[in-house]
Amino acid sequence: MDLDDGYALEGEPGSPMNEASPSEADVQLYTDGGCSGNPGPGGWGFLLRHVTSGQEKEASGGDRETTNNRMELVAVIEGLSALKYPCRVDLFTDSVYVGKGIAEWLPRWKANDWRRKDGKRWVPIKNVDLWQQLDALLQVQQVHYHRVAGHSGHPENDRCDELAVAAYQKYL
Repeated sequence: MDLDDGYALEGEPGSPMNEASPSEADVQLYTDGGCSGNPGPGGWGFLLRHVTSGQEKEASGGDRETTNNRMELVAVIEGLSALKYPCRVDLFTDSVYVGKGIAEWLPRWKANDWRRKDGKRWVPIKNVDLWQQLDALLQVQQVHYHRVAGHSGHPENDRCDELAVAAYQKYL
């Protein structure tokens, strides 16, 4: 099923997507990012699934020179950006960096003007541009983080890994 016009989408006439109000939309977002070298060519991929209808959307992209952590963040940002209206989102990622950032670090970073302590001095957090984009999306979407083990046979995580690898391979 082609979902190019968005997810948690305005569905096609008569689709189950049109039967639920935006406040009832539940989606699952699976993401992965990776690099060939770190830094190096990188890719990201996501799979969105509307829980009620089972409709899915996949997307991926890449960058010629980036880091693994940036690609992990971009995958989540792109997935959340694909949503047309506020949803309850179960986010599944193998990135501890993204998970801890969302669940633990973000409130402190914001309170400290996007800085963290490094010994006795304050330093800017890495990837602040992406964290700020993600923070804005987290104000709209109700996101619940779930950690999955990477390369462990989890079908959706494995699919996102395939998407990310295919995306960066064009830069090799």
